[in-house]
Amino acid sequence: MNYKKVASLCMLILPWVSVPLLGKKSFVRYLPPATFASLSMIILSLIANRNNWWKNRNPLFPKTPIDFTYILGAHFVTTLWVFTLTFGSFPLYLITNIILDCINAFPFAGLWKRLGFFKFKRMSPSIYWLITVLLAIFLYFYQHTLEKVVFNTNSSGY
Repeated sequence: MNYKKVASLCMLILPWVSVPLLGKKSFVRYLPPATFASLSMIILSLIANRNNWWKNRNPLFPKTPIDFTYILGAHFVTTLWVFTLTFGSFPLYLITNIILDCINAFPFAGLWKRLGFFKFKRMSPSIYWLITVLLAIFLYFYQHTLEKVVFNTNSSGY
């Protein structure tokens, strides 16, 4: 197995090592927005591949155009952690997402390009960053609505 496949497996598996630290209650509570975020990234990946916005050069599953290693690993688990640590304070949540999405879109994207894993083609990192921040805002209000309607709580997070 080459180092790229090992790196992909690590990106998928290592974030999950931290999940028990979330606790069962937080995991279950924030599973809906993490799942919705992953589904959104899968749809975005399908559109991106069709329009040549980016190229995943090291998919764990070569016949799929979706980077499941990132989406189901780092992205999913980070979404759980960000909600666990910031939900209830929209400004803190937004600042956290702006910073993390900026790190992901710029320095990490450059690193992945140099390592031969991923490359933006017809989409700029700035547009990707904007899309992910807008998704994060939507996810916050999605979770806020779930808290009010499904879980019948009154979380003040505006």
